[in-house]
Amino acid sequence: MLGNIPTGKYGKYVPLFQTLLDVAVIAGVFLVLLAIGHDGKYLTVSGGLSWWRTLLIIVVVTAIAARGCLPVHHRRMMRAEKLLGISLRVSLVSTLLYAAMMMFTGYGSVIFSFFCILFAAQAVTLFAVWIVTLLVLKRFRRQGRNIRNIVIIGTGQPALRLAQLLANEQGYGMRVLGYFDNRIPTDFNGKYIGSLDKIEDFIKENNVHEIFYASSMDNDTLINNVIALADQHFLKLFFVPLMSPKLQHSFYLLNLNSTIPVIAVHKSPLRSLSNRVIKRIFDILFSGCVLLVSPIFLIPIAIAIKLSSPGPIFFRQLRTGYMGKDFYCYKFRTMRVSNDADTRQATKDDDRKTRLGNFLRHTSIDELPQFWNVFKGDMSVVGPRPHMLAHTEQYRRLIDQYMVRHLVKPGITGWAQIQGFRGATDELWQMEKRVDNDVWYIEHWSLSLDLKIIVRTVTNAIHGEENAY
Repeated sequence: MLGNIPTGKYGKYVPLFQTLLDVAVIAGVFLVLLAIGHDGKYLTVSGGLSWWRTLLIIVVVTAIAARGCLPVHHRRMMRAEKLLGISLRVSLVSTLLYAAMMMFTGYGSVIFSFFCILFAAQAVTLFAVWIVTLLVLKRFRRQGRNIRNIVIIGTGQPALRLAQLLANEQGYGMRVLGYFDNRIPTDFNGKYIGSLDKIEDFIKENNVHEIFYASSMDNDTLINNVIALADQHFLKLFFVPLMSPKLQHSFYLLNLNSTIPVIAVHKSPLRSLSNRVIKRIFDILFSGCVLLVSPIFLIPIAIAIKLSSPGPIFFRQLRTGYMGKDFYCYKFRTMRVSNDADTRQATKDDDRKTRLGNFLRHTSIDELPQFWNVFKGDMSVVGPRPHMLAHTEQYRRLIDQYMVRHLVKPGITGWAQIQGFRGATDELWQMEKRVDNDVWYIEHWSLSLDLKIIVRTVTNAIHGEENAY
C-alpha cells in the first residue's frame, strides 16, 4: 500500500495568495504613477489628491480584476505565452476601469499617456510576477509539495496517456498514485494497485484528492458507484473520454439542443474572424517594419550573391499555401542554378550550395525576402513552413492530417522549426513529427505564442541551427 504523500496544509490557499499578489501589483502600479505624475506631469487632480477617492477607485478596480485573475491560478499550470496574453487582457481591463472610475469620481484632467504607461507597467509587472510564481510552484511541486494525489480507474491506453501527460507536465502538481481495474492488459506497465472493490479502502488510507475515470462507460452500476464514492469522500471526479488515437489533437465539445454532446475535431482559435484580423494586422506591421529597413541588408547581400555565382539574386518557387492554393515563395538564392530545384530538397553536404549560400541558410538570412510574401498576404510571419508542390502531393498520401497544416497561412518560421524539425526530411517519421507540431500550433494559436516563436527563431539564428542547410 502506498504511503501518504504530503501536499501541504495550506496548499488550497495558493491560488488566493497568487491573486492577492495580482491585486497588489494592480493597485501598486496605479499608486506609484499617481505619486509620480500628480503634480501635472500626467494628470491634474481637481482639489488635490484625495485619499477616499483613491481608495474607492482601487477597491472597485482590484475587486473586479481579482475575479478575472483567480481562475488563472486555479488552473495550476499555464504556459508562458498564455500568461502573456492573459496579463495583457487583465491590464487592459483594469486600465479601462481606472479610467472610468477616475472620470466617475471627478479626479480631474488626465493625460492619455498616463493610461498608456499604466497599461504597459501593469502588463509587464503582472507577467513577471506570474512567471516567477510559476517557476517557484514548479520547483515546490517537483519536491512533492503543493500537489494533488490522483488515482485512475482504468488500465487502457487513455489512462496511460493521461498519466504520461501529468508526468511530463509537473507544473500541474498532480501525482498518479496508481491504477484500479478488474482486468489488466498484457502490455500494461503502470503502477497497478488492485481491483475496483479496493478503491474505497485505498482512498481512506491515503491522501487522495481526485479520481480520473478512464474505463468503459458501458457499466452504469460501476459509474454510479464511483460517483457516489467521490461524493461521499469529497473528491473531484473527472471522466476521460475513450476516444480513438486519431482524436489525440485538440477538439471542442458541442451540445445539440443542449442535451446530446458531440465532439468536433481540430479546434483552432484562428477560426475566429477577430483572431484572424489580429494575426493579419500583426503580420502587416511586422513585415512592413522589416521591409522599411530592408535596403540595409538587401544591397550588401545582393552584391555578395552576384559575386558568389552567376544567376539571379532571388530564388522564386511555387509552394503550397493557404487552403492548398499555390503561390510563389521568395528567398535569397543560395545555390547554383539547376534543373532539379523544384523537386530536390537541400541536404547538409549539397553540392549545389555556394559558400555564401551555406552561411545564409545556416543563419536563416535566406528567408528574409519572404517578408514580402507576408506583406502581400500569401504568408504569415509564423505558421507551418510551405512545401514544394511535389512534396505536398507525396506526403498528403502518406501522412494523416498532412493537409490540416494548410488551414492557416504558411509562415517564415513555425512551432515545428523551433522544436528542431526543420531542414531535410530523409525519413517519413521526421515529416510526421513536423506535421504533428504544425497541427499543434494551429490548435493552440495565440499572438503571444507567435511572439514566443519569433524570439526563439531569432535566438536560434544567432547561435546557428544544426539542421539549417
